[in-house]
Amino acid sequence: MFKRVNKLLIELPAPEYGDANAAAAVQELLGGKFGEMSTLNNYMYQSFNFRQKNKLKPFYDLVASITAEEFGHVELVSNTINLLQKGTTFTAEPDLTPLQNAKNKRNTYAFLANAQTSLAGDSMGNPWRGDYVFSSGNLVLDLMHNFFLECGARTHKMRVYEMTDHPTARELIGYLLVRGGTHVLAYAKAIEMATGVDLTKMLPVPSLDNRVFDHARKYEDQGVGNVLFTWNDAGDYQDIRAIWKGTNPSSGQPLVVQDGTPQGAPIPELDDLPEEFAPGIGRDEYEQIARRLMEKM
Repeated sequence: MFKRVNKLLIELPAPEYGDANAAAAVQELLGGKFGEMSTLNNYMYQSFNFRQKNKLKPFYDLVASITAEEFGHVELVSNTINLLQKGTTFTAEPDLTPLQNAKNKRNTYAFLANAQTSLAGDSMGNPWRGDYVFSSGNLVLDLMHNFFLECGARTHKMRVYEMTDHPTARELIGYLLVRGGTHVLAYAKAIEMATGVDLTKMLPVPSLDNRVFDHARKYEDQGVGNVLFTWNDAGDYQDIRAIWKGTNPSSGQPLVVQDGTPQGAPIPELDDLPEEFAPGIGRDEYEQIARRLMEKM
């Protein structure tokens, strides 16, 4: 089972202005081949399909707990995309063409299908695909795939960071760079535990030095990259401590397993968009709904 907490992983800065084309670029970090929907579903199905969970429990606990974090990443990227759409259209009567700006935006489909919110797709408008999921049943092969997936995701994050200077987008990416680096290290340590091979020395991978990114530096200073959460309060995933131990090679600081979830931050409230007929309920309807709810109490 999964327990849902009504908070975001971090606080996203409220944007002073929108940038629909930046939102389109960030879509790649959600529904692209190396996006958060891919990391979530890869780890989720691997955890569902994991064989000999009891014998290999530290590895199962690692994949299962990171699965829970990836749900939060999908939520965080989606909310960022929603905030980046702020003010990209205007409210007016239909004949005044209030959605006229949408036809010149990188991702027009977001204005047509989802009322200027996130899509289950990539930066080109292609839908996310189930065949991005790799769940071979072979523990070492799956761990190697996950290491590669996180490295690919990191490369895409760095590129999107360089595409836009929007502060909301960069706040998101700075955080994800740090957490993605944590997952790269976690899977590398798991592979070393299973095989004796240090992947970080064998393969050329993107640098894990996040301090070159202004919006990642503060999360490094806070030690965010040293912690793996269990995402559980019942002690079910404690055995990740057998893998996540020692020191972080980037910072030299101790690696920590923390029970439960991060403290979190409020989820942004999205204003209504009358020009998109969203949510499509006016003041009179709200009052009628409120009366009906009170009658049922």
